[in-house]
Amino acid sequence: MELPTINACLNATATVLLISGLVAIKQGKRERHERLMYLALLASTAFLICYLYYHYVIVPVRGETRFNYPGLPRTLYLIMLVSHIVLAVVNLPMVITTFVLARRQNWARHKAWAKVTFPIWLYVSVTGVLVYLCLYVFNAPPPK
Repeated sequence: MELPTINACLNATATVLLISGLVAIKQGKRERHERLMYLALLASTAFLICYLYYHYVIVPVRGETRFNYPGLPRTLYLIMLVSHIVLAVVNLPMVITTFVLARRQNWARHKAWAKVTFPIWLYVSVTGVLVYLCLYVFNAPPPK
């Protein structure tokens, strides 16, 4: 299995874990929520490690995979990609802060941070899968 596929699976896993964690806390199952969120953090961390390895070790040898559809599809893809990347960078310190607040049992601040962090983290995870699908599943062959 190629690293982009592994990355998409890690993002999909993080998505499922994040939603499951939200459901757990809404049901008052704090311990289950905590386990699920740690697993989501683990999946996202594994993704980040694989992503960095891929882009700093594999891509310099193989080259970038380009999105080959022109016009509106390319514009929409680039909007999604840029928003995914920017929000992923912004979200990293937010996730860390949210987890630190939970570890310190500062529940009021943890909840306030989580309300902002969660939707961004979820968006980044979902769009990570969509970027993969656009580049490696639905991408047209390069023009000749």
